[in-house]
Amino acid sequence: MKQFKTLLLATALCIGTISFTQAQSKVAHINTQELIAAMPEAKTAQAELETLGKTYQTDMQAMATEYQNTVKQFDAEASTKTDEENQKRYAELQEKQQRIQQFQTDARQDLAKKEAELFKPIQEKAFAAINKVSKALGYEYVLERTTLIVADGKDILDDVKKELGI
Repeated sequence: MKQFKTLLLATALCIGTISFTQAQSKVAHINTQELIAAMPEAKTAQAELETLGKTYQTDMQAMATEYQNTVKQFDAEASTKTDEENQKRYAELQEKQQRIQQFQTDARQDLAKKEAELFKPIQEKAFAAINKVSKALGYEYVLERTTLIVADGKDILDDVKKELGI
């Protein structure tokens, strides 16, 4: 019976020690958006996206101007044309409008695809640096800062920026 009590006490101490060490996990936090925004590669990628966006915007404005000029021309000539010709011209206007809408959709999709393509390696580099720094500092968990309500843990943003040379 005495051995059973000793064994029970030893087991309780082991469980308590394990629970205590697990409760002492090191946790840090970081704002990955701020980190990525500070990276020179992200600034270059953002500039490239803005240039592409401006190109699409210029093309879009040219198409809209052409459409508006065609509408004005058709309106001015409508009284001199037959109903059949006016219907045909109206169909042309609808087709132009659909092409403009399709161009807008394609441009948005292309910009989103280009953004994903440009930022994927940047995100991978940032996450690799976060992983390296967190391991070097002995952190078991790194949480995203923007989703935390209370953040008493260490903010490793400066350490990761140093790792990346920013």
